[in-house]
Amino acid sequence: MATTARRVAQLSQLRADRAERVIVDDEAILLVRDGDTVRAYAADCPHAGGPLEQGALCHGRIVCPWHKGTFDVATGRVLEPPALFALDRYPVAVSGDDVMVTPQKLAQPVCRATARDPHYVVIGAGAAGAAACTALRECGFGGRITLVGDEPHAPYDRTVLTKYVPSFEMALAEVPPLLPPHWLEQHDIERTVAKVVRLDVPARTIHFETGDTLSYHTALLATGSVPKVPPIPGCELGGVHVLRNLDDAATLIDALGDDAQHAQVAILGSSFIGLETASALRKCGAQVTVISPERVPFAKQFGERAGEMLRALHERNGVVFHLDAKVASLEGEEGNVHQVMLESGEHIAADVVLLGTGVTPATGFIEGLPLQKDGGVIVNAGMQAAPGLYAAGDIAAFSLHENHEPVRIEHWRVAQQQARIAAQNMCGARHRYVAVPYFWTYHFDKNFEYLGHASEWDEIVIDGDLERQQFVALYLQEAKVVAVLACEHEAHTARLIDAMGHAMDRGLSRDEALRIIGHEGSTAH
Repeated sequence: MATTARRVAQLSQLRADRAERVIVDDEAILLVRDGDTVRAYAADCPHAGGPLEQGALCHGRIVCPWHKGTFDVATGRVLEPPALFALDRYPVAVSGDDVMVTPQKLAQPVCRATARDPHYVVIGAGAAGAAACTALRECGFGGRITLVGDEPHAPYDRTVLTKYVPSFEMALAEVPPLLPPHWLEQHDIERTVAKVVRLDVPARTIHFETGDTLSYHTALLATGSVPKVPPIPGCELGGVHVLRNLDDAATLIDALGDDAQHAQVAILGSSFIGLETASALRKCGAQVTVISPERVPFAKQFGERAGEMLRALHERNGVVFHLDAKVASLEGEEGNVHQVMLESGEHIAADVVLLGTGVTPATGFIEGLPLQKDGGVIVNAGMQAAPGLYAAGDIAAFSLHENHEPVRIEHWRVAQQQARIAAQNMCGARHRYVAVPYFWTYHFDKNFEYLGHASEWDEIVIDGDLERQQFVALYLQEAKVVAVLACEHEAHTARLIDAMGHAMDRGLSRDEALRIIGHEGSTAH
């Protein structure tokens, strides 16, 4: 049945620098003005429902305020993840000064396989793997695609496992999938659930634990990381956990049991995984102790002042810290952990221990390809590691800036960015990674956003109130912004990430950044 166009706005009232949300027959629609043209898209980000009108509209891009998914103004297609799909579009027309929208979504194209060759394989069914599959079909690749992963679950949002699942705010069955139901089948992508034990790079052949093999023309390595288990006596005891995947989360939830508020949890390491989980566990009432050799959490990433702020936030919410401390052993009774012994001789009661002691690249199965000392796969700016082989995500060691040493950045969105670039290049493009790294970390209902990647800086300028978690902190090197940490400034960070991307060659200056956030007073240290 045809749907009638509705008058929703006046062209003269729409701004070119700000999108507007309207509701038409219960459809939330985003109006975007581009000269005398108006386009109508779904108003909420397809990744997590972020209100797009509250983000940024600049340089022909729509930037989501929540997680910085970015879309092309002219087409709605994805430019930057974590969104993996284009915005739904609606028919729109301008009649005089009237903007008319028909609240019926236009059909999205479906790309299916048209041939068995060439055969592309994506090894790893996580964030990067899902992003690669969507990008391959988006680019029009009509060959055979196989997605390989050893988890039985369809690709899912791993970020919620530390943020919402341990607090029981989100049940395991509610963990969001990365792809709509049946999307893989609809786009002719084969799913293989099996453990890869050997990748013969020169022969372009995958060997599975089952004894089966799979040959390919081109492959993308997106296997991510595995948790490090430290050489501490007692790590083999019952009640000692890692948290990387859905099965780990299920095991941890079972260990907490129905009486989680009386659980005594010791977290080894003040990593993002460790402290995000500490926050979630405190919200369900568990007693949480964090033990770390670091003197200040996150000082390496954010500097000491921001690290102290985050520690204080945790302490106000009941987390107990033992910092600058080392674990001597985990002690148990009847095969289950019951306390953590520190090298100082102090004992800390614990019936659950979580190892937040870092991760290592999952690349031990690769043969015929030189790896970094830590297991990283060296790639060029186009994410290519060898003829017929690309890599993305935690395992990929790449030069963030020209002539810089390769780095591995273990961020969810970076993995998706790299996977999209790799997929585009697998389809014949010659794109380079020139994006701004981004991640978010969640502690006691406060979402902290980090833009860029700073290994060092000579000044930090803080606009706002750091201790109240309402601020933007600019990390500067030679008066150029190399990174940003912010809380409760999502619209500003949407504009900043766009500005940093467009100023990549020359760098975004301190003054430009301060103008973007409209600072009312800042402190430097």
